[in-house]
Amino acid sequence: MTPPFDPAAAFIARSRDLLRHTYLPKVRATVAALPTDDDLWWRPGADGNAIGTLLVHMAGNMRQYIESGIGGAPLVRDRDAEFATVGGRTRDEVLAEFTDAVRSCDAVLAAIDPGTLGVRTVVQGRELTRLDVVYQVVEHVAGHVGQVIQLAKWRAPGAIRFYEASTHGVRVLWDRDETP
Repeated sequence: MTPPFDPAAAFIARSRDLLRHTYLPKVRATVAALPTDDDLWWRPGADGNAIGTLLVHMAGNMRQYIESGIGGAPLVRDRDAEFATVGGRTRDEVLAEFTDAVRSCDAVLAAIDPGTLGVRTVVQGRELTRLDVVYQVVEHVAGHVGQVIQLAKWRAPGAIRFYEASTHGVRVLWDRDETP
């Protein structure tokens, strides 16, 4: 007999899957395709963000919303400093920070009781449900991962491909099953 569908548990599972098995591997593959560490810090203009800046920012956002907002960890974030990060770190260092944030947030989400998604918390001065917090993080990371991929495609034309069309459909070219 099939167990009843639990939308809250499915929401958490899908959110974890996107963060760990879609966005993290895509970020890893994208950063690995960059010709040099300097490409991590290239900005398309004075008002644009570099890939490294976006990765540091996403890590800070995930930690603030999920680790602190849901997990109750002390908040240690300087958002302005995230956007002021414009170099001086290798791709391995920045990727390790991003990966660590994904792993840590995944641990919080793995421990959450799906029945508590309606519990309210305050993040950045706003009262949100836990569901709102998780949804915000997944949406936020998705948007910035898209930016990271586009920036990298400008720096490494043709080096970044995630899918390949064929007569049999679309084949995935990245390791979606990678476990962080």
